[in-house]
Amino acid sequence: MNVSEEPIAHKEIASEIHKFKSISLEKMNAVSLMKRTDTKYLINVKFLAPILDDLQKEYQVLEVDTRRIMNYSSVYFDTPKFKFYFDHHNGKVNRTKIRQRKYVDSDLTFLEIKQKNGKGETNKSRIQIPNFELDFSTTSKEFISETTGYAFDLQPSLWNNFKRITLVNLKDNERATIDIDLTYSMNEEEKRYENLVVVEVKQQRFDRKSMLVKTLKKYRYNPYSISKYCIGIVNLYQDLKYNIFKKKLLKITKISL
Repeated sequence: MNVSEEPIAHKEIASEIHKFKSISLEKMNAVSLMKRTDTKYLINVKFLAPILDDLQKEYQVLEVDTRRIMNYSSVYFDTPKFKFYFDHHNGKVNRTKIRQRKYVDSDLTFLEIKQKNGKGETNKSRIQIPNFELDFSTTSKEFISETTGYAFDLQPSLWNNFKRITLVNLKDNERATIDIDLTYSMNEEEKRYENLVVVEVKQQRFDRKSMLVKTLKKYRYNPYSISKYCIGIVNLYQDLKYNIFKKKLLKITKISL
């Protein structure tokens, strides 16, 4: 897609985020929040620009080499019986997700493990790796077993690409990621959500006084629990049970229109 073909909503978003003060990757890492509470919101891309306009005085935007909309690519791993997917589907409170993520514009790749506990907290652990490893190196295997306490039989289960805007609160220990243009793929199958935006507020604990939370509420957006991984799996693996996600798929489809 060339610049002339870029959707109007994307042009409006690009215009808004260039009005923010910028923050470097090094400075942002001071607000990394590896142990945190994540709160997600779903909106249509055409409504994002006005929300960003309301946030300019309270947040900075991550900038890397003059880029403020970053490209991300991830590959998720699961067991042959999709343990991680079914743990979420079946309501298990202690859950694990394992993925490799490439921060394309920074040319950095990490093996990342996200572990959620019964308190709703997310612990994120990661190590840098040279590039995607579809067959794990010895170092990566040891990292997974030491972090999780298990030697899982893992295989690639889902690819996910998207563009991300990262906001950092000027005063409080808070970050937010705004993901657009989500694309899932696996085994030559693909599902793309062109109009869906996933906003994720990352805080030490959920704070309703956050300007972002208050702004989203002003536009009548409420927190909505969703797993981007599980939604991708449901779309690309038609033979897997997905009862608990049916309503979520309907909501996503409605928002994406």
